[in-house]
Amino acid sequence: MKKSVSMLVLLLLVSVVMFSLPQIGIVNAEGTIYIRADGSMEGTDKVQRDGNIYTFTDNVVNQSIIVEKDDIVVDGAGYTLEGDGKTSAIWLENRRNVTIKNMQITHFGEGIRIMGYCENNAIIGNNITDIGHKTDTGNAIWLTFGASNTTISGNNITGNRVGIFVYMSGGTIISENCIASNGLGIWISGSSNHIIRNNITDNNVGVSVDFDDNILYHNNFVNNTVQVKVNEGSSPVNSWDNGYPSGGNYWSDYNGTGDTPYIIDENNQDNYPLVNPAIIPEFPSWTILPLLLTVALAVTLYRKRLAKPPIHQSY
Repeated sequence: MKKSVSMLVLLLLVSVVMFSLPQIGIVNAEGTIYIRADGSMEGTDKVQRDGNIYTFTDNVVNQSIIVEKDDIVVDGAGYTLEGDGKTSAIWLENRRNVTIKNMQITHFGEGIRIMGYCENNAIIGNNITDIGHKTDTGNAIWLTFGASNTTISGNNITGNRVGIFVYMSGGTIISENCIASNGLGIWISGSSNHIIRNNITDNNVGVSVDFDDNILYHNNFVNNTVQVKVNEGSSPVNSWDNGYPSGGNYWSDYNGTGDTPYIIDENNQDNYPLVNPAIIPEFPSWTILPLLLTVALAVTLYRKRLAKPPIHQSY
């Protein structure tokens, strides 16, 4: 049975959210790019639409993006979305099946916010830096109030106030990210989330956990000032390994040989800590899959060509 969260903790968390709302917001209309519910786009000529794919063709400066349409891909194509240090970069509210990928996002008060009744959204292969320093309340990626089944994978999240903040949300998969040199790497204030195969390095706090029933394993916790912070008021219980022989996480301050647990607190421990860092691919699985499919198709076509009977010509 899940442990109840104390009223003090809930009030604290709500106050954090409420305090941040007036501080950070989408800029006024002339500074905003809209992807409307009908698929039309307003506010820029630097994003090209091809069906449900919206692709950057240049850097975008001092503008934010509001997505009002489901079932789309916003592809940064390696270009930069740069802010003024105070506003939000990308805002999704009550959206489904939206993918944000291949974008350089920098110098905003808040990076990507996914809020409300959202499902099956993905944040993939982005470089998110220098978020939240002017406002002291911003997060590079913020999932809040029921944003479920979100995938955050293959991102470089570096030098931000908070890297990823999951608030009152579940079903999030955070995998194969580089989360480095942030004030707080990952803040989990929800349940049933999976944090797997991330490099979590050189943060003031690697991971902070407020709620029960989250699963964290095959992550590399390296040289964080505080590797893990567990909220004492709620005393959550989470899983820090994937059993034997799969194992748990790599901890740079672990002095054992893998046969003794890594103790976080009385309710949380990694029973099978890794003695060597987990190998996390340089190219995450989501980038390799299209290549594998292309190769498989080419091989199939080649085999069909070889199997085709020769054409006999008469002379």
